[in-house]
Amino acid sequence: MLRTLLTFAPVAALLTLAPGAATALVVRNAARGGRRHAFLTTTGNSVGVLAWGCFAAVGIATIVATSAAAFTAVKLLGAVVLVFLGARSMRGRHSDQRRATGLSQARLISDKAAVREGLLTSLVNPKLAVFFVALFPQFLPRGAAVVPSAIAMAGLIVAFDLLWYSTLAVLVARAKGAFIEGPWGRRIERITGAVLIGLGIRLALEHR
Repeated sequence: MLRTLLTFAPVAALLTLAPGAATALVVRNAARGGRRHAFLTTTGNSVGVLAWGCFAAVGIATIVATSAAAFTAVKLLGAVVLVFLGARSMRGRHSDQRRATGLSQARLISDKAAVREGLLTSLVNPKLAVFFVALFPQFLPRGAAVVPSAIAMAGLIVAFDLLWYSTLAVLVARAKGAFIEGPWGRRIERITGAVLIGLGIRLALEHR
């Protein structure tokens, strides 16, 4: 198993570093609520990754990856979630609230909302189903127990996620004083919102 995880590590690292909805969410929430909310978003995303690992072990991911109807349903649900989150960022509700009431950034996004956004974005990502179905069997050791192996591989992805997104959150949080507290704060919110909407539209139109 250790040898398998070492072989799988580069794949897990590439999956983490590939920009996507999770990256945009972490940047947005780090800009809004600081490192705490970015970490909670990453935590929610990680729970979703572990869930897909379990889904792969018990065959649910295979159904999503191979059934056109199931894949389309998850894909469209994911697109709706991304467009909704992006539209909310474009409206700048939290930025307007901050300017109007002077509330601290730590209160702008609740902890539950940060976790929920990360979790939903991960759970409604059909590409994770395809990823685990396509690659998981290739790394599964002969005779190894399926469920522990799947959880171990998903756990490795989570470890890379926590490392990379925590680093990203620190960088964004440190830049807040110079950029995000000023007019760049609204721009960052709009940019990440546009990215999320674009990812949602691309996901909805994408063919397997």
